Amino acid sequence: MNMCKNRENLCKSVIEKMTPKSKWVDKVFLSESCKERFLTHSNIPELAQDDIFMAGMADLRDGYQVERDGINVHTILFTLEGGGILTTCACVELIEPYTMVILPAHSPYRFEINPVDNQWKMVWFLPNPTPRWQFVENIGQKILPFNHSEQIWSLMNLIHYEIGGRPSFRRLLVSEVCRLLTGFETKSSRSVARVQALFNNVESQLHLAWTVKAMAQNCYISEEQFNRISKSLFGLSPRAKLIQLRMDKAADLLNYNDWTVTMIAHRLGYKDPYNFTHRFGKYFGCSPSCFRKNMKLLQAEGLAVQQI
Repeated sequence: MNMCKNRENLCKSVIEKMTPKSKWVDKVFLSESCKERFLTHSNIPELAQDDIFMAGMADLRDGYQVERDGINVHTILFTLEGGGILTTCACVELIEPYTMVILPAHSPYRFEINPVDNQWKMVWFLPNPTPRWQFVENIGQKILPFNHSEQIWSLMNLIHYEIGGRPSFRRLLVSEVCRLLTGFETKSSRSVARVQALFNNVESQLHLAWTVKAMAQNCYISEEQFNRISKSLFGLSPRAKLIQLRMDKAADLLNYNDWTVTMIAHRLGYKDPYNFTHRFGKYFGCSPSCFRKNMKLLQAEGLAVQQI
């Protein structure tokens, strides 16, 4: 208890020495102990579909500061451990664990590591100022409680591991991250979140007999609205998105020789293996058996190149 009290007193002392700013410059400082991973459109193209310019994970120590004189994207920070200090035109505030820092586009700010903690583990997002992220403008510069910081960190790590990996899985992970952020959005945006959450669930239950009507009812929206949101999120109709999820999963399962084509068909909700083979051929341009054979040849060629 005394340790917590001492920390509070030290933090209060630090804050009292700082004042709101009126003049701003663009600058960034990271100590040699800081570690930061960037996620951009070049390695995670799915971010662009959700109007996210860039994102990253940071484990910061021994000095870190970012000051911006009003950039043209929003900034959102999620703190997992340690903490920082936020300075705006109006105030100076502590950034504590399990909080969400909202910094709308074109507003100046500075955030830095709290010298009392000397450590800050956080995730950051730079969403574009589009209608999808209007809630950032509506809230304004604020620090809010946020209980999903650990989930955000875990999801961001999974997304980072999928660089160069499976596009469909990256899409689902990015959708899940965005779903966690939609608690502040409007009712119409919550419909978007429900569609994202639905397809996350569909991906884990591809063996079920999904229909567009049933999926729309699951989201509590009309089929017309469901179709419109699906095209906005994924560039695909709900039926086309379902087929994409099934075909991408089929391609993954064909890597395992102990999975027969019939087993894969049943696992993905196709009772008739011939129907699955027809759909797969239409999607990939070859039969599942041919696809598996080609993958083996490519893998053998890759091993041969490595041995050389």
